[in-house]
Amino acid sequence: MTMGHQAATAASLQNEVSSALHKPTKGAFACMVNSEIGAVLAVMRRNVRWGVQYAADDDQLEHNLIHSLKELRKQVFTWQQDWHQIEPAIYLNPFLNVIRSMETGAPITGVALSSVYKILTLDVLSVNTVNVGEAMQLIVDAVTSCKFEVTDPASEEVVLMKILQVLLACMKSKASSELSNQRVINIINTCFRVVHEASSKGELLQRISRHTMHELVRCIFSRLPSLKIEKLANGSSSVGTEELEEHSFGGTQAENGALRGGNDGPTSTSDSSSDLTSGLRHMKDAKEFVIISEAEADSNTEKDMAEPFGAGCMVEIFHFLCSLLNVVDHIDMGPRSNPVAYDEDVPLFALGLINSAIELGGPSFRDHPELLSSIQEDLFCNLMQYGLSMSPLILSTVCSIVLNLYHHLRAELKVQLEAFFSCVLLRVAQGKHGSSYQLQEVAMEALVDLCRQPTFMTEMYANFDCDVACSNVFEDIANLLSKSSFPVNGPLSAMHVVALDGMTSMIQGIADRLGSDMSVSEVAATEDGEGFKAFWTIECENFVDPNFWIPFVQKMRNIKQRLMVGANHFNQNPKKGLEFLQQTHLLPDKLDPQSVASLFRYTSCLDKTLIGDFLGNHDEFCIHVLHQFARTFDFKGMNLDTALRLFLGTFRLPGESQKIQRVLEAFAERYYEQSPDILANKDAALLLSYSLIMLNTDQHNVQVKKKMTKEDFIRNNRHINGGKDLPREYLLELYGSICENEIQLIPEQVAGFPLMTAGCWVNVVHKSKIVNPFIICDSGTLLDHDMFAILSRPTVAALSVVFDQAEQEQVLQMCIDGFLAIAKISARYHLVELLDDLIVSLCKFTGLLAPPFLADEVILALAEDTKARMAITTIFIVANRYGDYIRMGWKNIFESVLILHQLGLLPAGLASDTADDTEPSNDLERVKSAPSSLSSLRPPSGITPRKSSGFMGRFTQLLSFDIEEPKSLPTEEQLRAHRLTREAIQSCHIDIIFIESKFLQADSLLHLVQSIILVASRLTKETSFSLEDEVGPVFCLDLLIAITLNNRDRIMLIWQLVYEHIAAIVQSTIMPCTLVEKAVFGLLRICQRLLPYKENLTDELLKSLQLILKLDARVADAYCENITNEVKRMVKSNAIHIRSHLGWRTITSLLSITARHPEASEAGFETLAFIMSDGSHLLPCNYILCVDAARQFAESRLGDDAHRSISALDMMMGSVVSLARWSSEAKNAAVGEEAAVKLREDIGEMWLRMVQAVRKLCLDPREEVRNHALLMLQGSVAGVDGINQFPIAKWFQFFDLVIFTLLDELLEIALESSPKDYRKMEETLALGMKAMTKAFLQQLQDLSQQPSFCRLWLGVLNRMERYLKAKFRGKRSEKIHELVPELLKNILLVMKTTGVLLASSDDIAGDSFWQLTWLHVKNVCPSLHSELYPDDEMQANQNVSEGGPAGDQAVIV
Repeated sequence: MTMGHQAATAASLQNEVSSALHKPTKGAFACMVNSEIGAVLAVMRRNVRWGVQYAADDDQLEHNLIHSLKELRKQVFTWQQDWHQIEPAIYLNPFLNVIRSMETGAPITGVALSSVYKILTLDVLSVNTVNVGEAMQLIVDAVTSCKFEVTDPASEEVVLMKILQVLLACMKSKASSELSNQRVINIINTCFRVVHEASSKGELLQRISRHTMHELVRCIFSRLPSLKIEKLANGSSSVGTEELEEHSFGGTQAENGALRGGNDGPTSTSDSSSDLTSGLRHMKDAKEFVIISEAEADSNTEKDMAEPFGAGCMVEIFHFLCSLLNVVDHIDMGPRSNPVAYDEDVPLFALGLINSAIELGGPSFRDHPELLSSIQEDLFCNLMQYGLSMSPLILSTVCSIVLNLYHHLRAELKVQLEAFFSCVLLRVAQGKHGSSYQLQEVAMEALVDLCRQPTFMTEMYANFDCDVACSNVFEDIANLLSKSSFPVNGPLSAMHVVALDGMTSMIQGIADRLGSDMSVSEVAATEDGEGFKAFWTIECENFVDPNFWIPFVQKMRNIKQRLMVGANHFNQNPKKGLEFLQQTHLLPDKLDPQSVASLFRYTSCLDKTLIGDFLGNHDEFCIHVLHQFARTFDFKGMNLDTALRLFLGTFRLPGESQKIQRVLEAFAERYYEQSPDILANKDAALLLSYSLIMLNTDQHNVQVKKKMTKEDFIRNNRHINGGKDLPREYLLELYGSICENEIQLIPEQVAGFPLMTAGCWVNVVHKSKIVNPFIICDSGTLLDHDMFAILSRPTVAALSVVFDQAEQEQVLQMCIDGFLAIAKISARYHLVELLDDLIVSLCKFTGLLAPPFLADEVILALAEDTKARMAITTIFIVANRYGDYIRMGWKNIFESVLILHQLGLLPAGLASDTADDTEPSNDLERVKSAPSSLSSLRPPSGITPRKSSGFMGRFTQLLSFDIEEPKSLPTEEQLRAHRLTREAIQSCHIDIIFIESKFLQADSLLHLVQSIILVASRLTKETSFSLEDEVGPVFCLDLLIAITLNNRDRIMLIWQLVYEHIAAIVQSTIMPCTLVEKAVFGLLRICQRLLPYKENLTDELLKSLQLILKLDARVADAYCENITNEVKRMVKSNAIHIRSHLGWRTITSLLSITARHPEASEAGFETLAFIMSDGSHLLPCNYILCVDAARQFAESRLGDDAHRSISALDMMMGSVVSLARWSSEAKNAAVGEEAAVKLREDIGEMWLRMVQAVRKLCLDPREEVRNHALLMLQGSVAGVDGINQFPIAKWFQFFDLVIFTLLDELLEIALESSPKDYRKMEETLALGMKAMTKAFLQQLQDLSQQPSFCRLWLGVLNRMERYLKAKFRGKRSEKIHELVPELLKNILLVMKTTGVLLASSDDIAGDSFWQLTWLHVKNVCPSLHSELYPDDEMQANQNVSEGGPAGDQAVIV
């Protein structure tokens, strides 16, 4: 058959399909039937046999086939009712008779098939049609038993294709539900025969037959979901599958070579090789490929097969599809056959059909136990076998099936999935067991597909890694993907990328589940400190509710981890291992046989050889453990060989005969206890077990040349069953099982991924019945923390290696996505160390830590290096998004920021804070615009910076060209590189990191500040403060200050670090430079900005300003004016917030320094005047400090201008008003007596300190200042009148410390100093005398009442006497000579008037107050006594004083 002919045939078939798209009307359908009758008759007349008149029987002129067609033509237009009301068999039978006839040739049969197909596709047959079920059965029976005579191969292929077409139309028809199970099976049987028939035909038939088979399977199993309700409604159940491979074609071969029979499928007759069996020439026995035939259905299935199309046929069909996977064992290869191609062909065909069935049936398989059992046992057993095939195509198909099974039926396939992943997928992907690169790649892609499933990794972890009876599938997958991602000794390959994709898929899945919420979910804690509880008895109450199963799996994971550690100890020393397990509460403090037996039974990582030796030991405890170990098995319903496989699969049978004896005795006892049906006693079980082990060794040991026959085995087991023989069939079954599948007496250890054997599969099937249910995990995140702990480190390592070696942008982006996902998860779970490691890894790829020598080269390299730009962008994305959880990583981030700053790529306002004032003062503007500002630090490109071996020295040459080279214009390439790099850096939003630092968590902020200081300190040590070397430390300091200001609400968290860093700069700098300037003004700026917001930190902040006082003299002198301006601005803005003595002491100390500085004194005095003027900012805590500062300004003689000194004196004098105000406020306030007394004392002390300061100024060489000070002194005495209850004791101190001392010092100056230095001292002395007199008289009444008054009075007289006797330049002062007596006279008159000075009647030893007074007065002015106290008055006074208190005034001095 030529390809052109095949194509034409296919086109005609397609036309037939398209011509029957619409349902015809009644008349149109009659015309169509008539047309089809005509077509069949026309083809028949072309044949000689049908073209002549038929005369074989005189009673019949035409053949029955032609006659029936003509009769139908007569009737078709006479029917008046609707076509649905006409029995379809009437107009179908003539066509079906032609199809069934062996006398018709291929062309005639083909046309008849086309006619039936057209009727089926016209939607005439539906469930509402009369007797449609019978009609559908007739069509299927006729087509499946189609007979025709082959005239040429091409016609034969056309007929076969039309047979497939009609059968598929039957299944797609709406009336297909009326078919019985047997008819559906017949359809599958027939199509499968055609598939094999097509193996010797043309390629078109092969493709169409296989496609039809797939479509049929899809049609059949697409109905499986709808059968669920149907099954519940009628109570029907699926039929058994035991008879699957027991039925044959059912046809017999006729003498002429045709296959005859009622239901034996489509056949063609030919004298040559047209027999259908030739299509199966590779098969030894074609019977093995028939599902079940109606003729051979036994009584148990006949009823089920007659039922309507449902689960019964699906069970048989699916079982049949699974059995196709065993076809390789029955293939008889010919000399010209291609075993490799055939080995792929049949399994691929079968696997494809199975995959289609599973895709359409989906989760509905679980509703039918027979179907589910086929999947759990038959299908998965074959999948395990074909999964290890050397064909990548087969492995790919197997993996697709497993993926579908996982998606639909994972809850029913827990152990099977574990076995497939561990023994097939991971084993092949590992590539260490003979797998080719293509196989590894297929396995790896399958793993990645699974990893992309939303819940796959979570379910692997919950169901396997947290189950002590299962292997760590999740951990194994993670480790395999991680190792496979590393390009060890070669370039990056597609395999590495696929593995990396799997890793990132798992990580991305966890990250996606986290969402945007960065709050930490609570992870249930496991109990490590609880006492012993048998872990094999722990159960979960509910495997559906996460509130139950999540704590359960976490607890079991903890137990499993401890078990693995204990198993490691056991494998090294069993005794110590058991002791360790007791210490970890996995075994009881006192060992018992049941606990040890359960440990051996349910712990998979123990050394099986050691278990076998322990169980076979003759020690009494070990024997008890052995029997308890045997009792952990459930052998009910098992054959002896299956039970023995299961038992011996858990340990290695010891080599010593006595140990074997003890082990088998325990096994036999347990087996007989649970399966006593055939065996008479446990001895029979023991002997037969021994016999099976001997048979196993005999059959599977290569050293045994003469193998045991069936008869030998039967003879060896005579009379062992209680003296009787066991049934021969029973023994033969055991013999066959052992011969086909070896009992593994040496089970594989845990190392690597095990190979699945028949014995292992028995364990899998048994394990599936006792294992915990499969947990379906939703999208919750409660297990993600534990999973990420396993994934994180390997993933970071893999991503780093691949990112380093990859060049493709797609791969690089995959790595970046992985990095960002890890960062997100690490931040969510506060895994700060991992996040730091991630940042360190990324920083290695930026290219910034080891750049070339020139800045332009670095920028050009960044523009061309996509990897570096991506790494830089990722670093700052992580820093912006997850900065709260970065700790040590800040150092790497900041080093990168610093280098970008050196390259001039950072935003201009990076080191600014969000709270900057929008309109800075002129003084601050001058500071910022000074030549030493940050913007001027970058050296010009024409200067070659000095080489340095330090960190910053590596980058000094980045910023300049050689001095001898003229500056050239940048090229277009350089401009483009600058623009591209700058845009990339700007997109990182680096400034946001520091501007938004106020939102960082406390630990992160602290580490950020520590990192900046660490880098700055290192740079400071490595530099010698040349212009270019200062850039780095200054930038660090600017950034540090900005961060401090942005975090004013929690300043104390970082303040100590910032202060110590600034202090180190200030104290270590001996010459003016930008760094110390930034430090000083940054400190002032911090104080100025934070004082209004942090009243509780005022003292701490202002105390820090004492650093300015520690500046080197040269540094202080250079910046004194600007410092003073800043202090002025700070005081004016924040004076109201400064309330402590410590704070004001710092302020006044800074102001006092400026008193003698030419440039700074003006601003300093202005600041002090702001504080003291009107007393608005004078406080008890700063009064003395301000007075002292004012004194220093008053003493300053800058410019020889006394105006400032006089103003300072006025401020000092004006401060007395504040004292009076405070006294009044205290009086009005309800304070206690003790507090009031203390306040009066304090006010008195402040006043005294003030007048002491004025006293010092009274000694000033400048006449106007000196005299003004004396006047102010007098005024201050008068101002005391406004102070309530001024302490009287302060007046005595005032006279002793101020007045008397002042008069003594003035007299001394007048006597000893040159008139050039102190001009007009006589006037000053006179003012001093007047001040003393005025003060004495003002307080005379109060002072006279005090015991010390006499001493005070004598002091006054003494000073007057001394002044009167003093000689200035050799002669007395006339002015003083006139003034002193007059002042004394005034005093005496007042004393007389007030009754202070009266003649005393008590003259004791001549030392009375009266006598002492006149004794001193006589030395000053002798005439005053008689002038003031005439004799008559004196006598009167004496009379009065006899009973008066005058005597109390007499005091001994």
